[in-house]
Amino acid sequence: MTLQPVAEDDLSFLERMTNDPATTGQHEWHGWSDPGTWRRAWAEAGLLGENGGVLMVVHGADRVGNVSWRKTPTGARCYCWSLGIGLAPEFRGRGYGAAAQRLLVRYLFAHTQVNRIQAETEITNIAEQRALENAGFTREGVLRGAAFRAGRWHDLALYSMLRAEVELDAEGLIST
Repeated sequence: MTLQPVAEDDLSFLERMTNDPATTGQHEWHGWSDPGTWRRAWAEAGLLGENGGVLMVVHGADRVGNVSWRKTPTGARCYCWSLGIGLAPEFRGRGYGAAAQRLLVRYLFAHTQVNRIQAETEITNIAEQRALENAGFTREGVLRGAAFRAGRWHDLALYSMLRAEVELDAEGLIST
């Protein structure tokens, strides 16, 4: 499995992953959104920037899904990365989520100076909680009423990983 920058022919896949209720799944359907958002952001900066980015998750010739990260302030001059992931329905439950999140953690610690990477998921999303734990994240607690979906507020489980918990070799690869 690899992570790759988004190519123009990936955009229809990303549009389906966010604007098709059957594809997003019960925890990620947040209503219809602007169908041109992905294309405009890709045309502007290839979905990669200083405040975050999106990479495709690829296994062989298959588009498995995408991973994303965004800058989240943690102090007056500090920030961490908050991760997101979306897998196509046919690839869920196979371990691809944990593997993709491990790859993204490796990439971000090797190429940015953040000390903390975090992820949030609805407390009812047990599959994603398992994937985060399998990827090496530590559950920190619950963010009560933090996400609005399907007409009501939902609690989120908060997970994190610190730079000191990951050993990188000289090339920036995880060695443990």
